[in-house]
Amino acid sequence: MYNAFRSTLRFLASIGLAAAIAMPASAQDVFITQDLPFFEFDNGVEFHVIERNQDNDAVIPEAFAKTSRPCPPFCVQPMQVAAGVETYGELELLAFLENEVQGGTGALIDARVESWYRGGTIPGATNLAFNLFDNPKSNPFMVPVLQLFGGVQLDEGTWDFSEAKTLALFCNGPWCGQSPLAIRNLLSVGYPPEKLKYYRGGMQSWLSLGFSVHVPGNS
Repeated sequence: MYNAFRSTLRFLASIGLAAAIAMPASAQDVFITQDLPFFEFDNGVEFHVIERNQDNDAVIPEAFAKTSRPCPPFCVQPMQVAAGVETYGELELLAFLENEVQGGTGALIDARVESWYRGGTIPGATNLAFNLFDNPKSNPFMVPVLQLFGGVQLDEGTWDFSEAKTLALFCNGPWCGQSPLAIRNLLSVGYPPEKLKYYRGGMQSWLSLGFSVHVPGNS
C-alpha cells in the first residue's frame, strides 16, 4: 500500500498536483527555531527544503491580510476540531513531515479547492479538496480516496483502517471550515481520530511566519 500511495503521488506530480522543491537561501538570519535554520524532507515524490523568508521587511500576502471575512461561511474554528483529533502548530507539522510523510506512514492533505491550492501550498502537500469527502455514504469519490489512504473496505459502509495512513489536513486558516469538514466526514465513516491531525493555522499562519510556499506548476 505504501508503494501504491507513492505511485499515486508521482502521478499527481507529473500533472502538476504535487509539491516541488523550495531551495534555501544562501545566507540566513531568520531561522525556524534557534537550532533549525531550515528543514529538509522527502515525501516520496521529491526532496523538499522549507525555510523562512530572509527578507526582514517581508509582509503577509494581501490575500491573507483580511481580518473580517463574512461568517458564515468564514467562521472561527475551534482549537479541537473533534474528539481525539490532535491540533498541530507549525513545528508539529514539520515533525509530521519528517516522521510520518517521509517515513511513508502519513500524508499532508491540502483540503482547499483547487483554485486556492494553485495559488500556493505547503511543500509536500497533496490536494484533495474538502468536497471530495462530502456526503460520505453516497459520494462515489469516497471509496477510492479511502483506499488511497490505505483503508480496506470490508463491506458496504464498513472499513478497516488498521493499516491506514495518518493524515494531517489544513486549509486557509483558523477562519476556514474546509479541512474541519473533511475531518468530520472522515470520522463519520470510521477513520480513527488518532490518525487524523488538524493544522488549524493553515496557509494564513504558514505565510505569516514566512515559510516556503510551492506554487503548483512552477519548478
